[in-house]
Amino acid sequence: QVQLVESGGGLVQAGGSLRLSCAASGRTFSSYAMGWFRQAPGKKREFVSAIDWSGDNAYYADSVKGRFTISRDNAKNTVYLQMNSLKPEDTAVYYCAADESRVGENQIDYNYWGQGTQVTVSS
Repeated sequence: QVQLVESGGGLVQAGGSLRLSCAASGRTFSSYAMGWFRQAPGKKREFVSAIDWSGDNAYYADSVKGRFTISRDNAKNTVYLQMNSLKPEDTAVYYCAADESRVGENQIDYNYWGQGTQVTVSS
């Protein structure tokens, strides 16, 4: 079992930055691929970014590519999402998730989820 707790959300003006953190506890964090997803009001949850267990391979949705950076620190059992040049359309609840088997953008592959952290970008 893995427990995930996100933090770092908040209110920011368009063009600003935030860094989300996801702290993991439980089984061996370094063996999991990690992902970030988001859900805006009235919309389905969507893929944002993912990183493999080693941190060597990262993937991004087209909508955030070049603005967001995912990273992980296996010694701290934490994955990060650095979000720069934020836009109002980035407003959503952001969730981190852990995948036991492989890195990817499909939500159904992720075994464990955090409770989410709200990010609000004002125009």
